[in-house]
Amino acid sequence: MELRPYQAAAKNAIFAEWDKGTQRTLLVLPTGCGKTIVFAKVTEDCVRKGKRVLILAHRGELLEQAADKIAKSTGLQCAFEKAEQSCIGSWYRITVGSIQSLMRDKRLNQFASDYFGTIIIDEAHHCLSDSYQKVLNHFAAADVLGVTATPDRGDMKNLGSYFESLAYEYTLPKAIKEGYLSPIKALTIPLKIDMSEVGMQSGDFKASDIGTVLDPYLYRIVDEMEKHCGDRKTVVFLPLVKTSQKFTEILNSRGFRAAEINGESEDRKEILQDFDADKYNVLCNSMLLTEGWDCPSVDCIVVLRPTKVRSLYCQMVGRGTRLSPQTGKTHLLLLDFLWHTERHELCHPASLICENEEVAQRMTENLEENAGMMFDIEEAEQQASEDVVAQREEALAKQLAEMKKRKSRLVDPLQFEMSIQAEDLSGYVPSFGWEMAPATDKQKAVLEKLGILPDQIDNAGKAQKLLDRLDKRRDEGLTTPKQIRFLEGRGFQHVGTWQFDDARKMIDRIAANGWRVPAGVNPAEYRAETGIKNGTQDRSFDFTTAY
Repeated sequence: MELRPYQAAAKNAIFAEWDKGTQRTLLVLPTGCGKTIVFAKVTEDCVRKGKRVLILAHRGELLEQAADKIAKSTGLQCAFEKAEQSCIGSWYRITVGSIQSLMRDKRLNQFASDYFGTIIIDEAHHCLSDSYQKVLNHFAAADVLGVTATPDRGDMKNLGSYFESLAYEYTLPKAIKEGYLSPIKALTIPLKIDMSEVGMQSGDFKASDIGTVLDPYLYRIVDEMEKHCGDRKTVVFLPLVKTSQKFTEILNSRGFRAAEINGESEDRKEILQDFDADKYNVLCNSMLLTEGWDCPSVDCIVVLRPTKVRSLYCQMVGRGTRLSPQTGKTHLLLLDFLWHTERHELCHPASLICENEEVAQRMTENLEENAGMMFDIEEAEQQASEDVVAQREEALAKQLAEMKKRKSRLVDPLQFEMSIQAEDLSGYVPSFGWEMAPATDKQKAVLEKLGILPDQIDNAGKAQKLLDRLDKRRDEGLTTPKQIRFLEGRGFQHVGTWQFDDARKMIDRIAANGWRVPAGVNPAEYRAETGIKNGTQDRSFDFTTAY
C-alpha cells in the first residue's frame, strides 16, 4: 500500500524523533486521514528492525481494526493480549493489547520490562489515565508513539506532561484543501437552549443534566431538522440513552427513517449495516459512535451533546468528514445550536479549525449573529481572522504611539508578529514542558541582538519560535526587526512583508532627506514593489519542527 504524501512525511518524522533520542512522541491526524495506516507502516519498519511492537487500545473494536489494517497494509499478522488470549509464546512480533487486560498485575508481571521495543497508543488522549501509565511505566525503555485525532491545544498541554514532542501534525484545513476530507459547512440554528442550570462532572457537562434541559426542545429540534436534514444521511449525538430513544421516536413520527443504537443494542451490527445501506437516514446514539466506526456517506452531523472537551467534539464531527463522491456527497453539514451558558465555555464549529482562541471566539460570534445562514468553516475562519487582525492593528496603533514615547531601539514582539502577519506566533500556546519554561538568558540575548524586545516573551517555546522565524526571514531576504521599527515608526504599514533591500532603499532615501519621509511618499499607502504581495499573510505553521 502506497502512503499518501502526508502519511509518508508523518512516518519519517516519527522515526526522526526516535533516532535523535526522543523516546515519547505524538502523531496528530484528523479523523479519516488514515492514522491506523500510518502506525501500521511504522509497525512494519519496527518489526524489520527486530523489535516487538505493542499496540494499546481501550476498546475491542479498535484492537480488531488495528489488526485488520496491519494485515491488509503490511501482510503481517498480530497476536492478541486480551481476555483468554495472550501473545506469550507467539511467533508474531506484533501484539494488539487491551489496556483493561494488560493493566492487571498478574498479566503485566509475566512480561520482562524490555519485552516490547515499541509501544503505539491508539487514541492517545486516553494515555494519561492510571491504567495506561501503569503499563507504560512497566515497559519504560520502549519507544512510544501516541496517535490521536484531536487538535486540542488544551489537550496537548496535558499530553505534553507525558510526551516529549509532536513528531507530526496534519491539520483539518490542510486535509480539506488537499482533497482528503470533505469540506464542512456549519449552520447555526436560531434555537436558544438554556444550559445555565447544567452542572459539571469529570471536567465536562453532566450528561443527566443535559438530558433534562434538552427534553423540552426535542420537537423544535426536529422542526429544524425537517428544514435542513430531510435529504441527508444524518448522525445525531445525544447525552443519554433514554433521550436518544425518545428523539428517535419523534423523528419516526415525523417521517424520518430513524434508528437508535446504544451499548446494550444486541442488533448493533445489523443496525449499522442497514444504516450504511440506506434503510435508515438518521442514526441516533448516546456517544457510542465517537470512535472506531466509519460510514463515509454520512453528510450531516447534529451535536445534541454539548461539550467542553474539544477532542470529543472533533470525534463526533469526524464521523462525517470522510469523502464519498460515489454517493454524491459534496460537503458535510454541521448543525450547531445556540447553547446558552453563562458559566462555561463549550465547543462550536470554530473549535474544529481555529488554532487561536481569539479567532475562535470571533468566528462563533459571527456565526451566531448570522444564525440560519450556512457558512463554509474555512471561509468563516478567514473572516474571523481578518476581523481579529483589524482589532489587533487598532490596538497596536495605540501601543506604537506609546512605544514612540519610549524611543526604544527594539521592536515589541507583538509589533513584529503583526507586521509580518504571523498568526501562529501571536496565537502561540506552549504545549510541552521545555516550552513552558522561562526564556533562557541566551535566547533573550540573541533576540535583543536581532532587534526584538525580550521582556514580554514569557516562555522558551515562544522565544525559540521567534528565533526560528528570524532565521527563516533572513534566509528569504525579508526585513529585519530594526527596519520594521524604523519604518513603521514613520507610518509605513506591514513592513514585515517587504524585502530587506526595499526597506534599506527607503531608509536610505529618508536618511538622505534629513531623516524625513521624502515628498510624494505617503507611508500609509506605500507598498514595496518587490515585497510579498500586499494582503497575503504569513500564516504557515510547520508542526514538524515547531516543538
